[in-house]
Amino acid sequence: MTGLCYALTVLIWGTTWIAIKNQLGVVPIEASIAYRFALAGAILFAGLKIAKRLQPIPLRHHPYVFLQSICLFSCNFLCFYIAETLVPSGIVSVIFSAATIFNLANGMVAFGQRPSARILLGAAFGVAGIVCLFWNEAAATFDRNVVIGVMLALLGTWFFSVGNLVSVRNRKHGLSVTSVNAYGMLYGAGIVSAFAAIQGVEFTFDPSASYVGSLLYLAIFGSVIGFTTYLTVVNRLGAAKAAYMTVLFPIVALTISMFFENYQLGPLAALGLCAVLVGNVLVFSPTPRLAVFVRRFRL
Repeated sequence: MTGLCYALTVLIWGTTWIAIKNQLGVVPIEASIAYRFALAGAILFAGLKIAKRLQPIPLRHHPYVFLQSICLFSCNFLCFYIAETLVPSGIVSVIFSAATIFNLANGMVAFGQRPSARILLGAAFGVAGIVCLFWNEAAATFDRNVVIGVMLALLGTWFFSVGNLVSVRNRKHGLSVTSVNAYGMLYGAGIVSAFAAIQGVEFTFDPSASYVGSLLYLAIFGSVIGFTTYLTVVNRLGAAKAAYMTVLFPIVALTISMFFENYQLGPLAALGLCAVLVGNVLVFSPTPRLAVFVRRFRL
């Protein structure tokens, strides 16, 4: 089950960046995010209610559910959506792979977790590989807007990382992942709507097939299924290992670009792809000899 959740998350979230791009334009960003999580929260809430699996959440835990919604279902996506208006979606997905580093650092600060040298080395290989994969594209489009977009993407990734840790806290207190997500997504839609109201943003809607299709994909697959599978992996493997999925998302985006956007895999990008695969082996290999090899080099 953990392997299935891992694979589904990589496949789904590796394609959501393209769908987010289709949300930009006619409809204000705040409205698109609010629509996404209002729809996702309603679907998940209704489904759990019908299946009689909706867990009542005690009032004392709702502040943490609200905090999770700030980090995973509102503020982070405000950063990501705005970033995609300034830089290509592929670059945003690359920056999102920094969640590996943020999760390791935040886990050490919040829980005193000490990741093994093998995991640190694997994460380093993964992030270095991602940089190689998209180095040429990033360098070609570097300007002031790119700097702002990169900073927003990093901020959104930091929110996402903190949300991972809050999710771990909620699970340790016996709260269901799906029930917390249902409440959290509705909270998130409310937070973004309140932010939009303060900013005087007018809610509009685009009935085009492209917008509606991407909205449904982001709400059902990207949110209801994607967040459920991802947070399930977080709670089973820990935030540090689960975050390595974010290093694999750009690989999916890269594959899509090769088929639909004529992306060419150059030598540097090929080297990056190999580095990501090596990092994946380092993070998840249970082989004791590999751990001994890493310790000998004191990495």
